[in-house]
Formats: sequence, C-alpha cells, structure tokens
Amino acid sequence: MGYIVYHKASTMIPVTLRNKVYKTHGAAQAWITRLGKGMIEDADHPKFNYAIAEVEYYHKHIERTVTRKNMMTGAEYTESINTPLYMSPSSETYWSM
Repeated sequence: MGYIVYHKASTMIPVTLRNKVYKTHGAAQAWITRLGKGMIEDADHPKFNYAIAEVEYYHKHIERTVTRKNMMTGAEYTESINTPLYMSPSSETYWSM
C-alpha cells in the first residue's frame, strides 16, 4: 500500500511525481508542504489544490479518463488522463517511434 499526490481539479498526478509512491500519508503531505514553502496562503497554494489518496483507490475511483482520437485511424478511444504523450495513439510522437 502506498500514497500518491494528485491535483484535485484535474485529478492529474504532477509530472515530477508520476512514478513516485509514498510509503506513508505523512510523507506525501510533506511534499505538499515543501511545495508551498514560502508561498502566500491564497487560492493558488498547493495545500488547497492537491490531495492524497491510496494508489489503488485513486486508480479505481478518482482518476479521470479522457476521450481522444487515434491519429492514424481517426477512431475515438478513452485513456487515463495521466497517459504520457509518447504512449498515446493520439500523438505524433507515439507513431514516430
């Protein structure tokens, strides 16, 4: 069991944390605290915009999917909002590898 940090509004995992799983809730909370260090506590402060969830719960209940169009066939499909561009059939990068 581990914990991840995600953006509340978009449910995206920050790029710098894509492969990061924290062992404890406190360790994940510490990342949010360090991110906001020295910032004014307004609506843009990380503690108001990021949340923490267990990995399994996040993937089953929180993570959004998006509908995209396959670049080669034009067919629509759904994928995780956290799918990197180079792994998405909707991008030129995917097809040029």
